[in-house]
Amino acid sequence: MKVSKVRVHDLDESIIASGYPMRTELKERDVTDKDMKRCRNLTEACRENNAHGQFLSGMLVSFDLTCTNKMWVEMERYRFMTFVSSQSTMHRIAKFDLQSSYNEYVDPRVIEIMEELKKEYEANPTPENYLKLLYTNPAGFELTARLTTNYRCLRNIYTQRCNHRLPEWREFCEWLETLPYAREFIMN
Repeated sequence: MKVSKVRVHDLDESIIASGYPMRTELKERDVTDKDMKRCRNLTEACRENNAHGQFLSGMLVSFDLTCTNKMWVEMERYRFMTFVSSQSTMHRIAKFDLQSSYNEYVDPRVIEIMEELKKEYEANPTPENYLKLLYTNPAGFELTARLTTNYRCLRNIYTQRCNHRLPEWREFCEWLETLPYAREFIMN
């Protein structure tokens, strides 16, 4: 699992906006200690009523994530995780360097079978040979996608996955801990 090209947007703006429900006038200003206290209280209240964490939806994060097919299947369950674009086994499985595309848990015998199927397809590029190659590909195959999401979704992922059986999820949660205000708004 690898995260790269990270961009975080609208943290301060969302912290300030968390106070809009109680304001009649809005002024341009910097984040104050009072704003941070309110946001910590709202985040704490998320445990009882997730609506209190709405301001977290404005804290945007974009990044490239490289992980296995197994993790991608589970990632797709998060409704507010938007896939910008991703590598495709459907279009390019026969073009990947298979030896470097699998994680350490893929049995070398399976990689040998994949290499054989790839050679069979290259020698005889029929739809059937392509499908054999595509459908034999194991869950430990790694692909990269560009994603956009928000702190509210990342908080949900952290809560559900920080002690997950799949090591990639635990690594992803460790990365989440490095984001600005992670302790206050994601890990709380």
